[in-house]
Amino acid sequence: QVQLVESGGGLVQAGASLRLSCAASGRTFSSYTMAWFRQAPGKEREFVGVIIWSGVTYYPDSVKGRFTISRDNARNTVYLQMNSLKPEDTAVYYCATTGARYSGTNYFTLRLVGTYDYWGQGTQVTVSS
Repeated sequence: QVQLVESGGGLVQAGASLRLSCAASGRTFSSYTMAWFRQAPGKEREFVGVIIWSGVTYYPDSVKGRFTISRDNARNTVYLQMNSLKPEDTAVYYCATTGARYSGTNYFTLRLVGTYDYWGQGTQVTVSS
């Protein structure tokens, strides 16, 4: 059974940095696409970025240049490095992964919540002004 466990969230001031981790278990990690989403109170879950099984990454404009996703296949872990944090980055952050190995690489599909079959429990990030 696939399990994803996020960690690293917390309360920081605007301009600070945080690094979130997502530890995966239950299958071979390197063959699967991993993504990060976030959800603020009263809002829909929002795409934050993705790292494809090939290592290619995509980000939305809202975080591009500030957030970086990386993966350590030996540790079965994906990271979200967040720099220059803003109050509007406050949300619960989730990692997610696909059910299929070597899944499609279309950016518009990778942005969708429905593309992902497994989700972590989330970690809270709060950025104060």
